[in-house]
Formats: sequence, C-alpha cells, structure tokens
Amino acid sequence: MTTYTITLQNCAFFARHGVHDEEEFLGQRFFVDAELDVVAGEALESDSINDTVNYGIAFTVIEQIVTGKRRYLIEALALDIAKGLCETFPQIRRAEITVRKPNAPVPGVLDFVQVSVEHFA
Repeated sequence: MTTYTITLQNCAFFARHGVHDEEEFLGQRFFVDAELDVVAGEALESDSINDTVNYGIAFTVIEQIVTGKRRYLIEALALDIAKGLCETFPQIRRAEITVRKPNAPVPGVLDFVQVSVEHFA
C-alpha cells in the first residue's frame, strides 16, 4: 500500500475559543497545521483531484470547525478538526492537527501556546 502526506500549514482564522469570558468577547487569531496521511488509491496514477484530498475543501472544513461553535480547550478544537477531516475524506488514515494560540492569557510573555492531536481513522 502506498501513502502520501498532504500538509496545510499556518492556516489563520479569527475565533472565540478559550476558558475566559474575555476570550469569547474579544476573540483572537488561531493558527492550524494539518498533516494528513492519505492512502494513495488511484490518485497517483490518475492524476485527478477527485481521487485525492482536495486541499481547498480541506481548508474550508478546518475553517468551518475553527470559526464554528466555541470550545474551551484548543485540545478539543484540534480533535474536532481531525475528526471532521477524516469524515470528509475517507482516504485519510492519520490526521495530525496542531493549533496555535498566540494570545493565550498567561502571566508573562510567550510566542504562542500550541497543542497537537494525532487521530487515526
């Protein structure tokens, strides 16, 4: 069996996730990476977008989940993204999703908080 990996990196979305009320009120940008291991099937031979994971549609799936209902934890958000992509594209065998939150409410200076979830379909 042949597999290949599709990566969408640093997808940016404005959303209102977090535990604190001000995170819901103000919102902030979230960044998502998706590493998708795909069973090749006919895609490598057919050279057809219909036989692979269309990354335009994958981006839209990620966007709908990130900008949809509020989640308190970015861990839960990452898992929902992974599951949503696997449901949309049955040829995905593994989805590793990383969510970065640059404006996490912490008592100090940092670049971002990051969580990665690995989900097997």
